[in-house]
Amino acid sequence: MSFESLGLAPALLRALAEQGYANPTPIQAGAIPVVLEGHDLLAAAQTGTGKTAAFALPLLHKLSSARPAATRRPHALVLTPTRELAAQVNDNLRDYGRHLRVSSTTIFGGVSMGPQMQALRRGVDVVIATPGRLIDHMQQRSVDLSGIDTLILDEADRMLDMGFLPALKRILAALPRQRQTLLFSATFAPPIKALAMQFMHEPREVSVTPPNTVATTVSHHVHPVDAARKRDLLLHVLAQDSRRQTLVFSRTKHGADKLVRYLEAAGLRAAAIHGNKSQNARTRALSDFKTGRITVLVATDIAARGIDIDQLPIVINFDLPMVAEDYVHRIGRTGRAGADGLAVSLVSHDESGLLRDIRRLLKQEIAITDVAGFEPSQPLRLDAGAPRPVQGQRQPQGQRQQRPSRPAPSHRPHGHAQQGSAERASDGNHKRRRRRPAAKA
Repeated sequence: MSFESLGLAPALLRALAEQGYANPTPIQAGAIPVVLEGHDLLAAAQTGTGKTAAFALPLLHKLSSARPAATRRPHALVLTPTRELAAQVNDNLRDYGRHLRVSSTTIFGGVSMGPQMQALRRGVDVVIATPGRLIDHMQQRSVDLSGIDTLILDEADRMLDMGFLPALKRILAALPRQRQTLLFSATFAPPIKALAMQFMHEPREVSVTPPNTVATTVSHHVHPVDAARKRDLLLHVLAQDSRRQTLVFSRTKHGADKLVRYLEAAGLRAAAIHGNKSQNARTRALSDFKTGRITVLVATDIAARGIDIDQLPIVINFDLPMVAEDYVHRIGRTGRAGADGLAVSLVSHDESGLLRDIRRLLKQEIAITDVAGFEPSQPLRLDAGAPRPVQGQRQPQGQRQQRPSRPAPSHRPHGHAQQGSAERASDGNHKRRRRRPAAKA
């Protein structure tokens, strides 16, 4: 199958050819005809399979074909969980629509609202937004959603994990009922389907991979190591090819910053990306990584959403994720589009239970090999009683004296701040209870 056979506009086919794309991926081949026919859609596919183009191409085709009357109201809204993903979607829309007169803008936190308001006043066809900042604009009456006829939720599973459901419902209530709704997610877990049934009309389903599958081109390796020697082992792995672009995952923001300082002291060019960084710092770090000015990018799980780098050869898990499904999202950054990828995990004894969960989820063995000179003092335990880190526990970098824990307060305020924290989760600084443990950006 070719893109021509999908019936896309000639201007889109020209842009795709210029970028070297001739044939659609399975999710694109399955989703694009459904969207062009006007149906609501639930689309599931693993990371790195071309999901963005699966909704961007038919959206651009519709906008160019309909030739909407001149108006300052946007016609399409794309909601994403993170700033980086919003920026990536906007870049893709502009690349695919380079020969069309379709305009778009991003709306997310961490930057001034002023330029965003100016762009909305000038008028755009597509708004790509994080829920928290979009609600800020709704409150300021600087965005008019009454003309939205296409709504797209990207990474819907992550938006629910991040506590966006109240914000999503508020946004949905402001949209016209007569619209096309497209929901893209890695999985169709029961909470996703329950949400979909609340605001979608007889959606079609397209799923091209079983849930929690990973690209077959990715090789998985585990190196057991004592927690106190993880940083030294990381340097050893990085030294094998110091020019290789490497994405390193840390469980915490503090841990990411500490790791970058350590790597820089060792002479490596590194930067961190997480929710405590300003938007300018996050954008600069990602740009420097893509262009090769830095070779190591240290990221937290949430901040890594939207990192889309061609031919990223290796992902290293400095800390294993607290939730096994996040391993799939992490390593989905490598082995894209049929390319070979390498996923390396540095695993300490107290992460044995997390590794066991990951192996069960993947339904495959992962090679476990000691690195000479870094053999652990305790072997990993992969039985049912394997230990797990306490939620939120940082990996120790050495022996530290434990501080006595403070007594829990007898009560805490609630109510008035609850909605604001949920709505601003896209900025990565929210603190809220979750249904499952997840790393904070």
